[in-house]
Amino acid sequence: MAMSRSFALGASPHLLFGAVVLGLMAFEYWLGRLAGHRTHDWRESTASLGVALGRSLIRGIEAALAAGPAVFLYDHRLFHFDPMSAPALIFLILGFEFAYYWYHRATHRIRWMWATHAVHHSATQMNLTAAIRLGWTGVLSGSFLFFLPLVWLGFSPAALAALFAVNLAYQFFLHTELVPALGPLEWVLNTPQHHRVHHASNAACLDHNYGGILIVFDRLFGTLAAAPADEALRYGVVGGTPSFNPLRIAFAEWWSLLRDFWGAEGWRQRLRILFGPPGATEPAP
Repeated sequence: MAMSRSFALGASPHLLFGAVVLGLMAFEYWLGRLAGHRTHDWRESTASLGVALGRSLIRGIEAALAAGPAVFLYDHRLFHFDPMSAPALIFLILGFEFAYYWYHRATHRIRWMWATHAVHHSATQMNLTAAIRLGWTGVLSGSFLFFLPLVWLGFSPAALAALFAVNLAYQFFLHTELVPALGPLEWVLNTPQHHRVHHASNAACLDHNYGGILIVFDRLFGTLAAAPADEALRYGVVGGTPSFNPLRIAFAEWWSLLRDFWGAEGWRQRLRILFGPPGATEPAP
């Protein structure tokens, strides 16, 4: 009886969070209908929910695999920071955003990592259901490696996990076409307008606007882009075939990568396929 009560208490926050998310999705759909804007395809939205469900089932395994290296480095950390001090907190937030920028940029420029991240970009409509369409193989791609230097410096894995949660929650609201430009906030924050460009498959939009909560590192490293003035934004993976099957969505790019890998001639070309940018099949000169 006590175990059942404990399980219910542990599950209730997740159920509440899920209910809020679904409510916001329904509210966005309703607003779109009022505005006469077709925001959703029910088949694609259902597929996104299926992808999110699959990820929730394996999220604990991913966290456990990433926890080992993180705990080891934290046990051998270089410094000890007071997590409640303002300087440490500011450094952690900026350090996390810096690491997130380079992690996100790598997922677009290294095909091994793109095989996971392509899942998120496979939706052909920009709405809140696309926000929960996340890959299942982040640990296999090595995404956690970009954040380990912060742990080694002295920031706890728990603090990093909390920032990840905040980052994901913030970015959930970026996946919509119903929010206009936000004025001066566009200079500092990642906004729906910036993120629409990031998700667009127009040639002028590819590989831009990598920021998480902040957009300042895109400004600093020259990857900020605005929407093209002469064409509508298009979403989805370049050259990809839209699917409504969650399993196919989760593993399509991995299958494509392995097919190209085994069909390659020589190890130089194979390494180019694995670690070059998406679409690169020829060996580097």
